[in-house]
Amino acid sequence: MTKINKTITANISALGMYVPDKILSNFDLEKMVDTKDEWIQERTGIKERRITTDGQATVDMASRAAERLLQTRNISAEEIDIIILATVTPDMMFPCSASQVQDKIGATNAWGFDLSAGCSGFLFALQTGAQFIESGTHKKVMVIGADTMSSIVDYTDRNTCILFGDGAGAVLLEPSTNGFGLIDSKMKLDGSGGKFLKMPAGGSLNPPSHETIDKKMHYIYQDGKTVFKFAVKGMADISYEIAQRNNLQGDDIKLFIPHQANKRIIDAAARRLKLKEEQVLSNIDRYANTTAATIPIGMVEATKNGRLKKGDNLIISAFGTGFTWGATYIKWGLTFDE
Repeated sequence: MTKINKTITANISALGMYVPDKILSNFDLEKMVDTKDEWIQERTGIKERRITTDGQATVDMASRAAERLLQTRNISAEEIDIIILATVTPDMMFPCSASQVQDKIGATNAWGFDLSAGCSGFLFALQTGAQFIESGTHKKVMVIGADTMSSIVDYTDRNTCILFGDGAGAVLLEPSTNGFGLIDSKMKLDGSGGKFLKMPAGGSLNPPSHETIDKKMHYIYQDGKTVFKFAVKGMADISYEIAQRNNLQGDDIKLFIPHQANKRIIDAAARRLKLKEEQVLSNIDRYANTTAATIPIGMVEATKNGRLKKGDNLIISAFGTGFTWGATYIKWGLTFDE
């Protein structure tokens, strides 16, 4: 893919996030399955994760993140043109969760759709949303990453139940002619990897039945070693490629926000970019893997904590089921007090 010089760029002008109040710690998991806090931290970097309760699901979390975004931008939901919701855990197969968020927040002038790309979902949705801004067809595009992973996790499977949490993050894209926003992106897809990370049942191939339920086919299946191997190389390589073709050396990158799947994968990508610890955002210890929500949650925290300021160079990257992976270079155009 050739880098394109853009007159209009899609700038992130507002942010919002939501995570449930309930904390499920590693010590809680020790009581549920044969595992240990020390082992989980050593293998993944995770200490705790947030879990939905009382009928909460993806639409509720996404709507709360969206409402917080609207409050920080001080605009009405009626100003939103389109809502793109990245998720693999929609409230139901149809209608799409984006339409339910649209109704819940009162975005009466918006259209939208769901996008499914696993842990790369937010990255893919952000790139998709940017096209509407750059083409001039829309002025305000809301991109949300939200997943209720607890709804598809088997809490008797110690290999997967330790990895995931629930959460939502949202960003608003608006046009910029000052060079802020999404500068360059590269996305990749390799469908041959799908067999290593999937939910086998629930779709048209294996609709719900006594057999699929008994065989636990409605939960996440993951070949952990294979996914880890591909994720380490895929995320590190594509992050490095984006930096190189934009002439960014390690010191030029103010912050790197990688998908929060495993601390060892994060560290491998950071080493490839030759980054110091303070240049890498890692909150996996508190939230675990919230799938499509990890990167926008990271953006919110980095902005609030002053780690991202207007004019900073930001790289985000992810790797997920599909296999899907990608990286984006952003010239940050937002400060927390805006």
